[in-house]
Amino acid sequence: MKILSIITQKPSSTGSGIYLTEILKSYQQLGEKQAVICGVTKEDKLPDIPSVEFFPVYYESEELPYPVLGMSDEMPYRSTRYKDLTKEMLKQFERAFSKRLKEVVESFSPDLILCHHLYLLTALVREKYPDIPIFAFCHNTDLRQMEKHDLEKERIIRNIQKLDKIFTPKEAQRQEVLRLYGVQPEKVVNIGIGYNAELLGLPTGDVLSPRGIPRRREIRTTSGEIFTKGESLDLLFAGKLGEKKGVFSLLRSLEALSQKGRKNFRLFMIGDNGNQEEKEAVYTLAKSCSYPIHFLGRLDYADLVPWYEFSDCFLLPSFFDAVPMTVIESLACGNKVVLTALEGLEDFFSENLPTAPIFFVELPPRKNADEIPEESLPLFEERLEKQIALCMDSDYSKMISMGDLSWDGIARKVLSYLDFL
Repeated sequence: MKILSIITQKPSSTGSGIYLTEILKSYQQLGEKQAVICGVTKEDKLPDIPSVEFFPVYYESEELPYPVLGMSDEMPYRSTRYKDLTKEMLKQFERAFSKRLKEVVESFSPDLILCHHLYLLTALVREKYPDIPIFAFCHNTDLRQMEKHDLEKERIIRNIQKLDKIFTPKEAQRQEVLRLYGVQPEKVVNIGIGYNAELLGLPTGDVLSPRGIPRRREIRTTSGEIFTKGESLDLLFAGKLGEKKGVFSLLRSLEALSQKGRKNFRLFMIGDNGNQEEKEAVYTLAKSCSYPIHFLGRLDYADLVPWYEFSDCFLLPSFFDAVPMTVIESLACGNKVVLTALEGLEDFFSENLPTAPIFFVELPPRKNADEIPEESLPLFEERLEKQIALCMDSDYSKMISMGDLSWDGIARKVLSYLDFL
């Protein structure tokens, strides 16, 4: 079978990009022939996957003279927000991707097209090719764009309704897709999320975690700095360094713990932010904190894994997310997790990983889907502080089974729906 995968933005750089790349690897192992259309700059390195051919559309070029369009308003790299597109920018976008799409479809003749995000490019693909089976993955950020502004909204809805199948990570997203797009319920399927079982095998080393899993005793940063296991608990955050990922609240909550006498921890932060002003605000706040904070920058996926293996607790107080892959990955490597109780997440983990050591933080009511009102932040941060303390003090001793949460399982499930067309 010939499968064409399409994404508007960079592969491998965000959750949806990693999702794309891991699915590509699974189909490569299954022997499927594949091509990919993605949006990058000429400086970007494309994933190296044997027998998978990439057809990039170049942003910051004469044809498309602005930074990569980002499904999140704050991307980890320089980006353009959808709500800032002018009519001319929109025309440039459509021309560039339509041209590349035509070239690839004519030369590759796909049997199936897989689109990532229920948004503008997926709508364009459906318009152009009504007779090719098209499946699409919802990554949650597309739902947020639909809620926040009206760019090409009617056109997007009309064409999303014509997709052959839509895959959502959990029931909360499925219900949102039904509400926002008016799609026929039988077209929308919960498919979960995977983790890289090959990269995320049991950690190495001779230090045992409270859960009986070997931990790394020592780790070296890309700059050569060495950290060694000691009496301190090692806390890890991985994601965009910004407000919507709860970074400011995380730093303040940990400072509150430190001021109350908790000194047995240090925080490692992996990630970046294309919004320089917000990134600088994170660094400024960090300088005022009384506990050790180490910023490690953006890391490739393979370089992130050792930090899961070294850390004790993974912290992700995000204001908006689907099923974060980083949580699945950190659990597979033996971490305890603090996570915001976003819609459907408790049910998802209860169903798929019922013994996982996750400490959920209740969120206050939000506005615009991903903003906590300033007056509600103190209560949220008090709850976050409490759950972090419980996580740190927990001597959880059970091993968890990762069950069927694998990319290969998802890849096979996607293809199984072709039989119903």
